[in-house]
Amino acid sequence: MATQQAEIIAAHGRHYLATAEVDGQKLRLHCVTRGKKSDIAVGDLVEIALTSKDQAVIEKIVTRKTLLYRSDQYKSKMLAANLTRLLIVVATEPGFTDDLVSRALVAAESAGITPWLVLNKVDLADALPRARERMQMYRDIGYPVLEVSAQGNPEATRAALLEIIQGESTILIGQSGMGKSSLINLLVPDADIATREISAALDTGKHTTTFTRLYDLPEGGKVIDSPGFQEFGLHHLSEGMLERAFPEFVPHLGHCKFYNCHHHAEPGCAVLAAVESGEIATLRHDLFEQLVHESKQKVGY
Repeated sequence: MATQQAEIIAAHGRHYLATAEVDGQKLRLHCVTRGKKSDIAVGDLVEIALTSKDQAVIEKIVTRKTLLYRSDQYKSKMLAANLTRLLIVVATEPGFTDDLVSRALVAAESAGITPWLVLNKVDLADALPRARERMQMYRDIGYPVLEVSAQGNPEATRAALLEIIQGESTILIGQSGMGKSSLINLLVPDADIATREISAALDTGKHTTTFTRLYDLPEGGKVIDSPGFQEFGLHHLSEGMLERAFPEFVPHLGHCKFYNCHHHAEPGCAVLAAVESGEIATLRHDLFEQLVHESKQKVGY
């Protein structure tokens, strides 16, 4: 059976929605995998075989450029494939957790995806100084921070976001309440309608916010919206992968007294010396230790 390429734009269980060019028309197709495989992510390019005018079977996944996923002790959850940008949305209020922000940054670094921090609701003047103070740690490491106000200044916010993501493949992630949906609606004016259509096509009922979906940007590029979540497990990253996913650790790696240093409590550790001098934030080193601990909790480790 002849196959052709399609792009996965939404996933729910083992049911996928894809777009493909068929006879010069861009069609939306309901796709399933052969057997019980469910290792397909939104953003994947796949080879499909049409089974009817609006249905297809996924035959194979085209080699991915990148894959962003999170994992706990027992399972992993793919967020999206072929990304070039990760926008971590935080707000002046309600408060955000540094743990989630830092974990998302580590995930981006390890996957080879360029991260940005987006500080939303900067029109809330009373809460702004404290939020900026918290952002400074990330700025010091070298991460770019974009300040926006989706509600207070929508046109400027949209223009600023497009400068970063036009022509890119971008995912927005963030805790609930940060204004991520407002940003998506600015970027994709008919996002709500598209989400309802996707939900209906995947037969997800009313749970329109519980699945990841991809939108084409009118200006070029793609933006992916993900459900809000409170935890970002990284059990799949080894100790060696983790130490290289903290950019501020990298200049000190290889300078420890012992070649197999764990940067925990060893004498002559260059990373610990940088923590002591304030060059590396204690909060970041604490997270590194926590992630190493978690990576050793994998079932069967």
